[in-house]
Order: sequence, then C-alpha cells, then structure tokens
Amino acid sequence: MRRLGELLIERGLVSERDCAEAEALQRELGGGVGSTLVRIGALSEDALLGVLSEQVGVPVLDQAQAPSAEIVRQTIETLDAPLAWFIDNELIAWRTEGDEAGLCVAGPRLIDPSIQEAIEQWRGPPIKQFLASSLLLEPILIALRGRESSLGADDPMRLMELAEEAPVIDFVNSVLSEAVALGASDVHFEPFEDKILVRLRVDGILSQRRLAGREMFDAITSRIKLLSGMNIAERRLPQDGRQSIRISGRDVDVRVSTLPTTWGESTVVRLLGNTRQIPSLEELGLTTQQRRILTDTIAQPNGLVLVTGPTGSGKTTSVYRLISELNDGVRKILTIEDPVEFDLPGVLQMTVRSDIQLDFATGLRSILRQDPDIIFVGEIRDSETARTAVQAALTGHLVISTVHTNSALAAISRLVDLGVERFLLADVLRAVVGQRLVRRVCPTCGVPDHDPSSEQRAQALLPQAMLAAPPAWRRGTGCKACGHSGFKGRVAVFEAARIDGALQQAIRSGAGERELGSLARAVGFTDLLQNGVAKARAGETAFLEALRVLGVGSA
Repeated sequence: MRRLGELLIERGLVSERDCAEAEALQRELGGGVGSTLVRIGALSEDALLGVLSEQVGVPVLDQAQAPSAEIVRQTIETLDAPLAWFIDNELIAWRTEGDEAGLCVAGPRLIDPSIQEAIEQWRGPPIKQFLASSLLLEPILIALRGRESSLGADDPMRLMELAEEAPVIDFVNSVLSEAVALGASDVHFEPFEDKILVRLRVDGILSQRRLAGREMFDAITSRIKLLSGMNIAERRLPQDGRQSIRISGRDVDVRVSTLPTTWGESTVVRLLGNTRQIPSLEELGLTTQQRRILTDTIAQPNGLVLVTGPTGSGKTTSVYRLISELNDGVRKILTIEDPVEFDLPGVLQMTVRSDIQLDFATGLRSILRQDPDIIFVGEIRDSETARTAVQAALTGHLVISTVHTNSALAAISRLVDLGVERFLLADVLRAVVGQRLVRRVCPTCGVPDHDPSSEQRAQALLPQAMLAAPPAWRRGTGCKACGHSGFKGRVAVFEAARIDGALQQAIRSGAGERELGSLARAVGFTDLLQNGVAKARAGETAFLEALRVLGVGSA
C-alpha cells in the first residue's frame, strides 16, 4: 500500500514541505500523518477522508446514514468498551436493521491501529466500518458527553494548555477549513448558557453550521486568541487581533474580534483575501459605461473619487481594483485604512490606530508630506478628514475614498454636511460610485424558486427598452455546489456618475439629490435598482434577491 503522504502530494492536496513538517511533528507528538496535516492547517479533513477512503477501501459516512445519539448510546451499552473511550476517540457505533442488519462503527481516526485492535475484540458478526468527519459526529458526541462544567480557568498557563489540546486544535482547524471551502467572509463563535454556536456568513447570509458543548468554550476561545496574537488571559475587555495562518494549505489573513457578553466572549474571525483574489472591473459587475467612467476618471492626475455603500458592500474590493490598475511602479501610492484588508505589493499601506490617536485625518496629513501621487483614505467620516482630502485633491493628488451613504449622489450632500465648500467640491470631485452585493445565481442549478410577482414588480422599475428580451432566469432544484440554496458567490450592483458639466454647476448652486439624479440620468446614469433588476433579467441574480438587498417591496 502506498504511503498516505505520497498520495496527497500526487493529488496536489499538500506539498512535500507540508508532509515533512507533519512527519516531524508526528514523531514528536504521535498520531497519524493525515491528522497532523489537518492540525497544522495544510489539509482539510474532508479532503483527507476522501483519500483515506480510496487508500484503505473504507467508505465515508454520509449525513443521511448517521444515527441518532440515543441509538448510539444504546448500542455502546451492549459493547465491551466504555462510553468515555468512544468519546475520547471520536467514535460512534450503532446497529442497523433489515436486509443489511449489523453493527456499524464510524470515526475520523477509525483506521488508527489502537482503534482497530479494540474493534477486533468485539464478539459477533463482521462489523461495517465508515470514516466520518468531525463535523458530522460533533452533535452526536456532544449529546453523549452531556452537559459538563467549563474547562476554563483564570490561570493563563492552564488556558494555554487548553488551547494546545489536540481535539481543540482539530475543532478550530476544521471550522476554519469549512469556512474557507464555503467562501465565508466571517466565522462567529457565540457562547450561550449551555452551548457554543458556530455560524458562518456566506454570501452575506449568516447561518448556523456547528454546535459545541459549553465545556469547550474556554479552550476554543483561547485557541483563537493564540492564533491571532491576542492576550489569552484578558477576558473582561474587548480585543482585536490579526495574523496570517495556514488553513487547508493556504495562507489566509484573519482579523479577530472578541467581545465580553453575558455567557463569555463572543468571537468573530474575519477571513481576508489576497491580491490574487481581486477581480477585474468587468468581473466586479460593472457595465461597459460604468467601467469607462472609472477608467477615464482614474487616468486623470488629480481629483477625488468616492465609492459609497454600507459596511460589507464590497467597497474595499472595488477600490483595491482601482489601485491595482494604477499601480504601475512609476507613481507613488499610499493608503490609510481601518484596517488594511489586503496586502498590495508596491503600495505603502498604513493602519489607523486609535490607541495612539492615529486617525484618518492625522494619517492623511502625514501622507501628504510623503510626496504621493495617489492616496486612498479608507473612509471619510469627519469634517477634518473631508476637508483635508479635498485639499489634497486640489493640490495635485488623485484621492480615492469611501463614504457611508445610501446612494452615490448622496455622497455630495454628505461632504457638504461635513463642511466642504460646494465650489471646492465641484472643482475636485471626478466621479461617485455606489454599490451593493447580491447573491449570484448558481451556474449549476439556477434559481430554485422563481416568484413571478417579484419579476413584475421589478419590470415596473425598468425602462421599456430593457424589456424586449425575456428574462434569463432558470429554474432548478439546488445542488451540493451551492448548498442547495440556488446561489453561489455574489456579484456587485453598481451605479456610477461622472461629475462634469451640468452636474458640476448643479453642485455649485446647491442642487439637491433629486435634481442631481435627473441631470445624471440625462447622460445615461442608471441607479442601483435599475442595475440590480437588469442583472436579474440577465440571469446573474434573482428578482427576489435584487429587491431584498435594494430594499424595495416585500421579499
């Protein structure tokens, strides 16, 4: 039989370096190479079980085959092994009835020699064996274990010991691996009186993925703090941490936040991407006209470009794409962000630090003394930052920033409210962009549920010229690729207006958002709602989804 490491390398699941590191750790701590690879974050548990299944000819247990905790408990009582042994080895046993009646066992470490030796001692007919993921077995093992007191302690050394225990490492790694595999943006560990909920935000939607026993709380929290360089012993105050860690063979930047609550610290892990994941302007979802507005705008040597939208609407990704377009090695680009979300080679990036009074305004003033050509200000949120950004644009710099407003054109009144003179704003503002994120229709199965009434509501919002072609939505029943939801990934809905001519004059004269909108539409401006409905008609998203995100009608 070929070695497991060779098979994993052959399939491109791990590198030779990963295997060497795992083997060295295995010699020190024991265990199998496969489980060690999972522990160090080089491999996901699902990928490991798939290869192990091929190697040893043992099938992987499917969710539909899993028994209830009560059936497992009753079965274990009839076997020559204590319940604690099953829990410690993450193993379950149950009996099936009918034509294929017999005893079954399953676990992620089923093929370990010690487990196999114990199974061989059980008397009776042949036993059906299955490999099973920790994720699948967790609810059963939690129920078997029952409610216990917390393992935590105030002693930092004890907390450190808990964080380094193999089951805790495996649990956290498997959660993070699942999050990466599903494309989650955030992982939430939420403590309650008798349990810990693990929820993932995928494509903007938060859903529960796991349930852990209360007794694991201190160990899980300590493990996450340890990974992110936070103070394990501090549990009374909120903390923030950031670190690059290995998840399923990938280096992923994570940003961690803890918040003391009634039953302990709520912990949120944000998974950040890298430059290779920044999509092109076309991939972002911009129309041809919108791309032209942005490329023409950033080609100018100076001015102000504003990107608007709520938190989590993809503004930073859009700005990073613009910066990547500008990053030619000739111009000097500096940023001040809260925090730096992606590392951009060739760009000098600075993080806001409230603990030393380094805010956007202070950082921007310092950046201006660094002789920059292009400046990115993570957010304009106060008068000083707004006025300094406008002055920077007036003195020959191209300034890109974000503002929290409900629409692109609302950014104009926002800056005026922050104390920017209208005549100055009209002179420096080059373009305003607004955006939201909607879930993208799964390319495999289409939209699972199509509501004709939502299409009719959406059609009423479109110009008649856009209604000639039939909508491109496709009915489907869901698939594993999208978790049977009908959606996989997200696409941005945009609006973009070039600020010149009539719009500049309107800003100087104090025109309101409605008048500015009319002037923009006269030269081809389409708002978020029109763009969202157009994407639904093109089959990129669903009408219900567009209306839900853009806040129109009842979904």
